[in-house]
Amino acid sequence: MEKHDLIIIGAGPAGLTAALYAGRSRLNTLLIEKMVLGGRILMSETIENYPGFPGGIPTQDLIGRMEAQVKELEVEIINDQVLGIDCIKKTIELSAGVFRQAESLIVASGACPRKLNIPGEDKFTGRGVSYCATCDGPFFKNKKIAIVGGGNAVAEEAMYLSRFAAEVNIIHRRKDLRASAILQERLQKNKKINFILDSIVTEIKGEEKVSAVVIKDVLKGNSCEFNCDGVFIYIGYEPETAFLKGKLQMDDSGFIITDENMLTSSSGIFACGDCRKKGLYQVVNACGDGAVAADSAYKYIANKEK
Repeated sequence: MEKHDLIIIGAGPAGLTAALYAGRSRLNTLLIEKMVLGGRILMSETIENYPGFPGGIPTQDLIGRMEAQVKELEVEIINDQVLGIDCIKKTIELSAGVFRQAESLIVASGACPRKLNIPGEDKFTGRGVSYCATCDGPFFKNKKIAIVGGGNAVAEEAMYLSRFAAEVNIIHRRKDLRASAILQERLQKNKKINFILDSIVTEIKGEEKVSAVVIKDVLKGNSCEFNCDGVFIYIGYEPETAFLKGKLQMDDSGFIITDENMLTSSSGIFACGDCRKKGLYQVVNACGDGAVAADSAYKYIANKEK
């Protein structure tokens, strides 16, 4: 079994930052990502609120710079999926039945889009239902789109989709959006963007692809069909922590509980980024989490060697 000082599970901003700090500490580090380096952040075209980049920076560019920094330090990076871990032995099982072991582990597995879990959602995923404007926006040129949600992600993606679509309709269950003030100001100024508030989507309809959604007014209780060509869903995220069930302490939603040093309920195992229970889920504090987790892992390993 191949052994390392540190294994990092997940290569989003948190995992990449942890790898950067671990590499600079000269830890023999393995970074594992099941998809592509960068994680779900790549679903956004531009990062506007990362310090040091007035006007924003293309997401691909930011992740590319992080990747280059990590590779300069000769951190081993592999594309594979972690199926489970042994918290005592600090071993991980990969998808090919291969096991790796380390002195310490960092979980940076991120989160995935939360579903509405309504009729038609699964049926039309990839046929009008999407969770990624950057991925699918160009397919909806001059089309009519519905976006479900009310946070910053909805505002950002609505602005992006308005480049292609003829009409963008934001459907939110409350009377006010939760997006930041500056983003809401931009939405109000965009003539392509409309608001359907105090409403929820209860069904997605169509034949071969999406043709309408059923919208329910939460105040009046009545429902109606709303014709559209696509539905983009942004109602939050669920942590990618199923492979850790029963291994680490989590909240009811599956987010990993840590202390201020990113230490989990198991000694020598740390967690950072969007898989961790916290109050703010942004690139900037995901990177902060990663730096703290790597520093804590380094200190844990150093203390073991004494």
